[in-house]
Amino acid sequence: MKRENFKSRLGFILVSAGCAIGIGNVWRFPTITGENGGGVFVLFYLLSLICMGIPILTMELAVGRAGRASAGAAYRKLEPAGTKWHWHGWACLIGCVVLMMYYTTVNGWMISYFVKFLTGTFEGLNADQVPQVFGQMLADPMEMGFWMVLTVIAGFIVCSFGLQKGLERISKWMMIALLVLIVVLAVHSLTLPGAGEGLSFYLLPDWDRAMEQGIGNVIVAAMNQSFFTLSLGIGAMEIFGSYMTRDHALAGEAARICVLDTFVAVCSGLIIFPACFTFGVSPDSGPSLIFQTLPNVFTNIAGGRVWGALFFVFMTFASFSTVLAVFENIIACAMDMFGVTRKQASIGGVFAMILLGLPCVLGYNVWSGFAPLGEGTAVLDLEDFIVSNLLLPLGSIVYLLFCVSRWGWGFDNYIKEANDGQGAKLPRALKPYFQFVLPILILVILVQGLIPYVARLL
Repeated sequence: MKRENFKSRLGFILVSAGCAIGIGNVWRFPTITGENGGGVFVLFYLLSLICMGIPILTMELAVGRAGRASAGAAYRKLEPAGTKWHWHGWACLIGCVVLMMYYTTVNGWMISYFVKFLTGTFEGLNADQVPQVFGQMLADPMEMGFWMVLTVIAGFIVCSFGLQKGLERISKWMMIALLVLIVVLAVHSLTLPGAGEGLSFYLLPDWDRAMEQGIGNVIVAAMNQSFFTLSLGIGAMEIFGSYMTRDHALAGEAARICVLDTFVAVCSGLIIFPACFTFGVSPDSGPSLIFQTLPNVFTNIAGGRVWGALFFVFMTFASFSTVLAVFENIIACAMDMFGVTRKQASIGGVFAMILLGLPCVLGYNVWSGFAPLGEGTAVLDLEDFIVSNLLLPLGSIVYLLFCVSRWGWGFDNYIKEANDGQGAKLPRALKPYFQFVLPILILVILVQGLIPYVARLL
């Protein structure tokens, strides 16, 4: 069967960026930027993207484009005879499935809050009552389960139509709408009274604040964010390489994806910090920011019901674009590994992901007594830990070693594939950096991610 290709270069960039752009851009990037010295952190983040994110992204894309298949099948085509690199294909599939086991629930939260703002749920509620809406939603397995199931069904329906007619067509318009929405929301936020103070805290370099955190900690935080924002290591990006043409070299395409991802992350802070400083609320990280702090802000501004609805449409698009991209990977893996059709993989995926998504839903209510990572944690935290702290960094090391070591595909094959086409080329002089420095940087991220959990166990 002939491999599908993206209909346009724009489609590839928007779909790939949609995979990278997600909830972490909105509820993580602005907060850690503010905590780590504003512009100081942004500087180190951009350097980390150039030094780590773009190189590893080109490796995933190169494996996909050269192998013309999902991770496992691509490894099998490219690996030296007798080696077992293709085993990592199973880890990629597992990583994508575990990611969707909780990401579909979180997408459901976004849809639920969009509907709540649209229908006026928050009107008339005081500052103490607004945050309670989130707790009420978590306590209701039927409500959460409904939105999770809707997300799964909608995602697989879109992907069932194929790459061009389904994923590319829907993601392209959704991403364009997302970019328009974020600009509109950011411009509105900049008109608030606290905009100047919020922007100063967010983006101006504050070396005193950075020194308080420790420059080393700021650099590690930047490395972490630049790495995790691209969802590298589980084949989520590799699959889009398999659909690429050879018209353009990979370094430039990877850079464009990173620019779009960073644009959304930075603009998210332009929305959040002026609003928080205007109303004197703390821009806490995580779900509390999105579902407790910001709804309170929206209820205090003129037209808050409309602005709240628009914000959660934006959040829904940001998270659902990732859902579609990862579902496409799961479908492609099933087709390559088990020989099923796209329709069969989509139908099977619906039932499998609904079943596998239930533990995350139930972890906040029926199974709320289960705290897998210590007091205050839920099933979602365990699933996120497995993906973010284990499978992403370990998987990236596998891709890296496969592309640069003589026991894998090898640097010569990788650099030839990466530089095939028009655009920026990767210099061969980077070989020692890729072979000896980059693996150490990823190991630092892996260890830093595990230290808090190991310390908690001890």
